[in-house]
Amino acid sequence: MSALRPGQRTQSWLAVSDEPSALVSGRYWHHLRQELPASEANDPKFQDRLIAELGELTGVTIPEA
Repeated sequence: MSALRPGQRTQSWLAVSDEPSALVSGRYWHHLRQELPASEANDPKFQDRLIAELGELTGVTIPEA
């Protein structure tokens, strides 16, 4: 089985399933299982540094809200 197939199955399941476990929003999924994201994903200071560095690398900036 290709490494992409479980991911494809996960996305398809989330798109069409009526199961309560699939009807959530804002969660991270990996191979049909809900997982915790890296701790940095919830760290606003890390996010700001990442966006700033990506802006420097690419020349594309995100306007302040």
